Amino acid sequence: MNKIALITGATSGIGRATAITLSENNFDVIITGRRQELLEDLKKEIVDKSSGKVHILHFDVRNKEEVDTAIDSLPKDWQDIDILVNNAGLAVGLEHIHEGFIDDWERMIDTNMKGLLYVTRKIAPSMVEKKHGHIVNIGSTAGKEAYEKGNVYCGTKHAVDAITKGMRIDMLKHKIKVTAINPGMVETEFSLVRFKGDEEKADKVYKGFTPLYGKDVADAILYVITRPEHVCINDMILTATAQANSFYKTIE
Repeated sequence: MNKIALITGATSGIGRATAITLSENNFDVIITGRRQELLEDLKKEIVDKSSGKVHILHFDVRNKEEVDTAIDSLPKDWQDIDILVNNAGLAVGLEHIHEGFIDDWERMIDTNMKGLLYVTRKIAPSMVEKKHGHIVNIGSTAGKEAYEKGNVYCGTKHAVDAITKGMRIDMLKHKIKVTAINPGMVETEFSLVRFKGDEEKADKVYKGFTPLYGKDVADAILYVITRPEHVCINDMILTATAQANSFYKTIE
């Protein structure tokens, strides 16, 4: 019987690649996100390419009622979740702190921090009850350091780092693994969202070097969740070869 993995933010980027990769490696996947049409397209692609089963949950992680209602709606044969991948996250805006937009700050805090907490709070109790499970939180190199104009985004990812460490301690006695995956620059919708749809600015972010792609991070997730029972990878930083950290990269 395949293990079941629930992946938030599965409509694009890392989440989408993770759903495909896990489904190709003997996992059944629950894909979640805000864009129903993209979830349907992803389900069709997975069903066409693999034997894995797919279930769609359509909700916004920022809305606790939607989170609770969606997860409560899972059919009985989808309720025994083995893997939770808290992937939903974003950066919005790139301004100095005194010029920042409050709506942008709240969107990042609500998605990157509160959304992760809402979903975890709903799913973790069943893992505790059966004393089995693995929670993977997608952080960022921005959670290991701060950079100019990154202020609130960096703050939310530092919070993910701290929450993951605390979660690992809390889950220890329940035999539940907890892992943080912290990617550097990944070519997804990330920059397009950060620059609020400005494709020219978004494209410039990845010019002159080969960044990570969603599949690279998905492969790292697959690796950590398929280690032997006695092995837990607590923390992983993943960057392109051309990027040392948030400050240093080389142009090819």
